[in-house]
Amino acid sequence: MSERFVVIPVGRLEEANNRVTTDTVPGGRWAGNGNDNIVAQETAAAAAVHILEYSREPNKYGDGNPQESSPFINSSDLDRGNLYDGKNMALFEEEMDSNPMVSSLLNKLANYTNLTQGVVEHEEAENNEGARKKEIKSPRMGTFIGVYLPCLQNILGVILFLRFTWIVGTAGILESFAIVFMCCSCTMLTAISMSAIATNGVVPAGGSYYMISRSLGPEFGGAVGLCFYLGTTFAGSMYILGTIEILLTYIVPNAAIFKGENGGESEAMLNNMRVYGTCCIILMALVVYVGVKYVNKLALVFLACVMLSIFAIYAGVIKSAFDPPDFPVCLLGNRILLSRNYDVCAKVVIEANETVTTKLWSLFCDSPSLNASCNEYFKMNNVTEIKGIPGLASGVITDNLWRDYGPQGMLVEKKGQPSISAPDSEFTSPYVSNDIATFFTLLVGIYFPSVTGIMAGSNRSGDLKDAQKSIPVGTIMAIATTSFIYMSCVILFGACIEGVVLRDKFGEAVSGNLVIGILSWPSPWVIVIGSFFSTCGAGLQSLTGAPRLLQAIARDGIVPFLQVFGHGKANGEPTWALLLTAGICEIGILIASLDLVAPILSMFFLMCYMFVNLACAVQTLLCTPNWRPRFKFYHWTLSFLGMSLCLALMFICSWYYALIAMLIAGCIYKYIEYRGAEKEWGDGIRGLSLNAARYALIRLEEAPPHTKNWRPQLMVLLNLDSEQNVKHARLLSFTTQLKAGKGLTIVGSVIEGTYMVKRPEAKQSEQNVKSAMAAEKTKGFCHVVVSSNLRDGFSHLIQSAGLGGMKHNTVLMAWPNLWKQQEDPISWRNFIETVRETTAAHQALLVAKNIDSFPSNQERFSNGTIDVWWIVHDGGLLMLLPFLLQQHKVWRKCKMRIFTVAQMVDNSIQMKKDLQMFLYHLRLNAEVEVVEMHESDISAFTYEKTLVMEQRSQMLKQMQLSRNEREREIQSITDGSRSSIRRKNHSNQSDGQDEIVIQLADKEEEAQLIHDRNTASHAAISKKVDAVPDRVHMTWTKEKFTAERNRNREPAGIGVRDLFNMKPNQSNVRRMHTAVKLNEVVVNKSQDAHLVLLNMPGPPKNKCGDENYMEFLEVLTEGLNRVLLVRGGGREVITIYS
Repeated sequence: MSERFVVIPVGRLEEANNRVTTDTVPGGRWAGNGNDNIVAQETAAAAAVHILEYSREPNKYGDGNPQESSPFINSSDLDRGNLYDGKNMALFEEEMDSNPMVSSLLNKLANYTNLTQGVVEHEEAENNEGARKKEIKSPRMGTFIGVYLPCLQNILGVILFLRFTWIVGTAGILESFAIVFMCCSCTMLTAISMSAIATNGVVPAGGSYYMISRSLGPEFGGAVGLCFYLGTTFAGSMYILGTIEILLTYIVPNAAIFKGENGGESEAMLNNMRVYGTCCIILMALVVYVGVKYVNKLALVFLACVMLSIFAIYAGVIKSAFDPPDFPVCLLGNRILLSRNYDVCAKVVIEANETVTTKLWSLFCDSPSLNASCNEYFKMNNVTEIKGIPGLASGVITDNLWRDYGPQGMLVEKKGQPSISAPDSEFTSPYVSNDIATFFTLLVGIYFPSVTGIMAGSNRSGDLKDAQKSIPVGTIMAIATTSFIYMSCVILFGACIEGVVLRDKFGEAVSGNLVIGILSWPSPWVIVIGSFFSTCGAGLQSLTGAPRLLQAIARDGIVPFLQVFGHGKANGEPTWALLLTAGICEIGILIASLDLVAPILSMFFLMCYMFVNLACAVQTLLCTPNWRPRFKFYHWTLSFLGMSLCLALMFICSWYYALIAMLIAGCIYKYIEYRGAEKEWGDGIRGLSLNAARYALIRLEEAPPHTKNWRPQLMVLLNLDSEQNVKHARLLSFTTQLKAGKGLTIVGSVIEGTYMVKRPEAKQSEQNVKSAMAAEKTKGFCHVVVSSNLRDGFSHLIQSAGLGGMKHNTVLMAWPNLWKQQEDPISWRNFIETVRETTAAHQALLVAKNIDSFPSNQERFSNGTIDVWWIVHDGGLLMLLPFLLQQHKVWRKCKMRIFTVAQMVDNSIQMKKDLQMFLYHLRLNAEVEVVEMHESDISAFTYEKTLVMEQRSQMLKQMQLSRNEREREIQSITDGSRSSIRRKNHSNQSDGQDEIVIQLADKEEEAQLIHDRNTASHAAISKKVDAVPDRVHMTWTKEKFTAERNRNREPAGIGVRDLFNMKPNQSNVRRMHTAVKLNEVVVNKSQDAHLVLLNMPGPPKNKCGDENYMEFLEVLTEGLNRVLLVRGGGREVITIYS
C-alpha cells in the first residue's frame, strides 16, 4: 500500500485528524498530499539552486548554503509521526525514532528525483499562480541529446575554425598529430576518471567542482573550483575575441575603428578587438541578465551551426579530390604575397600589344617604367601563381609533413620553390609573415582549449533520465568523435591545402578569406557564418555557466569572502556573480589576443582535469567502502597517467603560466585551510590522511626515535573548576610557546564519577578545553576521561594516551599552589604519584610553578634572560627547552644563561671551559657561569625549619581521622568511662579527673600553638583553612588515661607531648640544607630572570616522606616568579652529532 494511505482505527480517528491538521511543511502547505510536486517547484523557484527532493518534503536552504539531503537514517523529522504502530515489530518500537522501517526507506528511494538546475524568469517568479499550475516533468533526456550533443558543441569551437589550419601548417602533420593525440588522450583519460566519479552515486548539477570538492575535500574543491571558474571565464573572453576576429577580419573588415598605417596594422587590430570586445561583453551580460531561457533556447541553433560547419568541411575535402576550388596564391620566388597588394599575379602584362607594369611592380620599384630601379629580390626572382587548394589527390601531403617554426616577422615561404636570395631582402611589407614567434609548446597551449568542454554532460546530470549510464557513454563517445574529427582534419588539411596557405593565419594571401572556409563546400560563407554564431553562442554559454559555478562555491561557504556572490535576484539569478564574471572576462578582452588568452585558460582547465584524475586515483587506491562506481572501465594507473599528462601539458604550454596557476590554487587552498573549512564531505583526502597516518604509525612503532629526532611530545594535564572550565589557561599558552605547532600535543583532564552519569559533563568539558586551546592557539588533541578518582584518571592518561609511535614522552602540569591549605591531602598526594608514574614510564616531567604569571601569546619580551640551573644531568632536556622557547615570538629576544654548581673538590675554571665547549658543539648560544657552593655548617634556621616541617607532618597525621571515626572513638571512650564510674568512688575519681582534664587541655593548647606557629612561618599561605578538630572534653578515669597514654606511645602515632621532645631526621636536615642553600644562590643570581629552569629532584622511595618532599620543593623555589621544574625521562634528548 502506498505511504500516502494509512488505515486508521475508529478509536483513533480524532487523533488522526489532529495529525493531518498539523502535518504541514513550513509555509503552510500540506505535506504528503497530491501537491507535493508543486511545493517542490515553488521551492526550486525560490532557491534557484540544485535541489534534492523526496516524496515528503523538498530540501531547504535555511542559511543560504546548499545542504546534501539523504533518504537514510535521521533524514526527516516528519516521518516520526508516521511510524509503524502494529505489534509485529514491537521489539524495535523504541528505535523507530532514529531507525526507520525498511519499507519507508525504500519508498523514499523510489520517489527520489533530482531536479534540474536553473532559474525562472521575472514573470514566472512574480506570477505564483502560474507556477503553481505547472507540473514538474520527469527528466527525459537520453544519452544522445543530454550528453553527446552538448559535449560535441562545447568541444568543437573557435580554435578549430580560426587556428587549426595554422597549427597544422606551422607544426607539420606529424607534430600536429602528436599535439592532437596528447590533448585528446588527456581529455579521454580525464573522462574515464570523471565517469567513475560521476557514477559513484548521485551527482547534482555542479560538474567538476562538485566532484572534486566531494572527493578531495573543501580545500582542494575550493581551490580547483575557483580555478575552473577562472578558466570558464577566460574561455568566455576567448570566444568573444574569436567572434570579434571573425567579424572584423572576414565579415565586415571596413567596420574597424582604428586603421593601421606603415606596418601598424597589428596594433590597430588589437585596439579594435578591445573596443568591440568590451561592447560585446556588455551586450552578452545584459542578455544573460535579462533572460537565460533565451540562451538555452538558442543552444540548438548554435549546435546546428557547428554541425553544419563540420559537414561543410568534410564535403569540401571530398569535393577537392576531383574538383579543387579555385583560390590562386601569388608567389615571388618562394615567398607568398599579400593579395591586397596586387590585382594581377605578374610583374608586367600585355595590353594592346604593349607591355605594362602591374600594381605589383609599383610595390617593389620606384616608378612604373620598365627601366625603374627595383628591389633586388624582385628583379632576381619570378612571380608564380599556384593553387591554394590543390586537392586531396595532389600529393601536397609530403610537403606538409614537417614543421616550419620561426621568429616573429619571419616570411612565409614555400618549400622546394626555386628562389634566389638577395642581400636587400629585408623588405617585408608585401609578404605574408609570422605575427608571433612560433614553437611547439606555444601551439600546444593555443590548441588545448579546443578539446575542453568535456564537463558539459556532467553539468546536465539533473536533466538526464539515467545519468549514471548516460554520462560515461555520452562523454566518451563525444571525445572519441571529436578526437576523430581533429585527427582526420590534421591529415586532410595537410593533404588538401598548400603549406604556405596553411601558415597564413588570417588568409591574407587568399583575398582575406578564412582558410578553412575556402576548403568547405558549398561556400566559404558557410564556415564564416557558422563559426561566428558558434563562437558567439559559446561566449553566452560561458557567461551563463561561470556565474552559477561561482554561486555554487559561494553557497558552500568554504571561501568566506565570496559569500556575497551566493546571493542574486528573487528568481535566483546570480547577479553579483555575473557582474564579477563580466569584470574578469574584460581582463581577457583587454589582452585582445586570442593566442595569448588561450594558454591562460589552458592552465586552469588542465589543473581542473588533473585534480579530477587525482580524485579518482585516490578513491581507487583507498578502496573506501563507499567507492562503488557503476562505470567499471577505470583503473588507478589510467587516472595517474592522466594526472601526469595534465601536469606535463601545463608546463609544456607555459611554465610560468603553470607556476602562476599553481600559486593561485595554493593560496586559495591555504586560505581555506587557515579559515577552517568546517565541511565534512567524506572526501578522499581525509581517507588518504588516515591511511598515511596508519602507515606512519606502524613505521614509528618499529623502533624508538633517534636522539636527533627527539622533541617533547607533550601530555598537558589540566584541572577543571566546578563549571568544567579550564583553571590555568596559561598552561596552554606555555604549551603553544614551547611547541610552536610542531610535534604531538595531547591536552588531558579527568572528571570524577562514572561515565554513564558524567558523560554530558565530559562532552561539555571537552568542548571547553577545545575552546581554550583554540583561544590560546594550541594545536593538538583533547582527551577528557571519567574516572572514579583523579589519581586513577591521570594514571590512565599517562599510560594510554596516544597511539603507537605517536605517544607523549613529556608530561606538563601545574604546581599545586594551595597544597598546604587543603584539608584533604589527596591533591598533593596525586601530584607526587604523578611524578612517580612519569618516572616509572620513563617520561620527562615539566612542572610550571606560578603558572598564572607566565606570559600570554600576545606578550613580547624585548630583553631579559632564561636561566637554566643545571644541577644534575638527566638527558639534556634543561638545555633543549630554552632553545625551543626562543623559537617563539614571546621569548625570541631573551638570552639563555646556564648556571652549574661546583663543589669544593671541583675545578670551577675548567668546568666553565668544558661547559662552553660542550655548548659550542651543541650549537647553543648561552652565557655560562659556574657557581661555587662552599661547605658550611647547617644553620639554626635550617634545623628549625626541618623541625617545624616534621612537627607539622606529625600533627597532620594525627588529624587525618575522619569526623565519623573520631566520633566513634569518642563514643567508645565515653561508654567505657561511664561503666567505670559506677564501680568507683565519686570523690577520689573526681580529683583525678580534674587533674587529667587540665593536663589534656594544656596539651591541646600546646598542640594548637605549635600548629599555628608552623602555619604562620610560611609566607605563601595567605589564609589558614580550619584543619583542627573540635576540642573534646571528656571525663577519664585514671586507669583509662594510663591505658590511652600507653596506646599512643605505640609506633602508630606520637603523643602530643612527644612533639616537643622529637628531634629532626638527619636526612631531612641535609635535604633542607641543600634546598635552602640552593635557593639562596638561585634567588641571588636569577631573581630578575623571566624564567628559571631547575632540575626537579625525585620523590622519596618511602612514601612516609611525601609531605616533606613537597616542603623541600617549596623551599627550593621560594622567592622566584616563574619557575619550570624539569625532570628528565632517563634518556639523552640532545646530541653534539649531526
